[in-house]
Amino acid sequence: MFRRFATSGVLLCCTLAAGARTRPHYGGTLRVDTLGDPWQGPYGLARRLTMDGLTRLDAVGPVHPALALRWESQNGDHRWQFWIRPNVQFPDGTPLTADAIAGSLTQSCRDGCPWTKVHAVGSSVVFNSDSPEADLPALLAQSKFLISHQNAQGALEGTGPFRITGFPNGVMLFTANDDYWGGRPFVDTVELRPKRSIRDQWLDLSIGRADIVEVPPEMLRQAQQQRLTMLASNPVNLLLLQIANTGKLANPQLRQAIVLAVDRSALYNVIFQKQGEVTASVIPGALSGYAFLFPLGRDLNRAQELRGGATPPPLTLAVEDGNAEMQLAAERIALNLREAGFRIQVTSGGGGKPQADIVLRRVHLEANDPRAALNEMIGASEQHVTATGTDTTALYDAERDFLAGYTVEPLLWLPQAYAVGERVRDLRLAADGTPLIAGAALNDSK
Repeated sequence: MFRRFATSGVLLCCTLAAGARTRPHYGGTLRVDTLGDPWQGPYGLARRLTMDGLTRLDAVGPVHPALALRWESQNGDHRWQFWIRPNVQFPDGTPLTADAIAGSLTQSCRDGCPWTKVHAVGSSVVFNSDSPEADLPALLAQSKFLISHQNAQGALEGTGPFRITGFPNGVMLFTANDDYWGGRPFVDTVELRPKRSIRDQWLDLSIGRADIVEVPPEMLRQAQQQRLTMLASNPVNLLLLQIANTGKLANPQLRQAIVLAVDRSALYNVIFQKQGEVTASVIPGALSGYAFLFPLGRDLNRAQELRGGATPPPLTLAVEDGNAEMQLAAERIALNLREAGFRIQVTSGGGGKPQADIVLRRVHLEANDPRAALNEMIGASEQHVTATGTDTTALYDAERDFLAGYTVEPLLWLPQAYAVGERVRDLRLAADGTPLIAGAALNDSK
């Protein structure tokens, strides 16, 4: 029943395929524009350029070795041991050791670690946990667990395919790591311009100032009409409502009424231009195979019945990601809730984590295995439920029980997409939609 979650990138134009007929060559500068901070979160391209994890995920299939050559579990997945790749160094010449990895992992998650203890044993790293962690190898491929080291200047650096070498005029400059354990990248340098609006990114692409720019899902149709060469992943970003279960919304019937009042189809058709897929599941349908079992329909009459005769106190709806489309989506959801008799005000997240009764969020999925994906998405909602079963029925039961609390309501699964200049060849997307820059080449050396 499971279908592989193929997020290697759907090639929407034949330009890149044509370029792959000849052998790629080394050299040149690849120019990338991004909307957000490239050092932060799962979208942080700079982290992926400069850092590695113990493991890595390909577009489809199992977990692959990275800084760990092999691993094994013991004691019913309560203990894991990972053996470290030898002869790997950080840019300042410091050797990669098991102690350095254990220190980096402890720092990266602090009290929120999925394990109780991590420590070095010779040339290996050992993880101990109070509960079974069957998905630990896949978990360690996530961006927040990439390995870093603090150099003498206090800056964090990793063992990745590129090394950051400067910030000329606000541009991040990365140089190929000639000694990279995975093989030297094809391009010599990467210029990354952060915090560029989508309008400016597309302008840069049109005048040859950028080779790779972002395409938000709501603009995919426009990009196709402009005949841009694009790479798009399967849905990897979940638009959801996170609903407080304390205070004004402590009553689960009120939370259920909110869930039933939302019109997903309006979000899908109007705001996001029929991109991605409507969902009531925290796992994409292509990955789980059972997403269709969760009801999608709006039931305004039932929502009003659950709310009861009394008018609930005023509620606030905040937007975690304050771009224009998310704000429009929040306004549409607020309209739905007012139709169900709720008094609601939309507020801006204002940076950081918004405090509100309801929060509209966009959560990025990195896992490409159903159980690992479910546990990742549950963890992202700050709930402490773990799916331990291995078959479809067990996973469905775990997700159904999680959603029954009406504290998280999935709305849409959205793709990750990029427009690519004509110089770029052999660019692919990772399982989570991240561009694999190290494997890309240029048709010229400009």
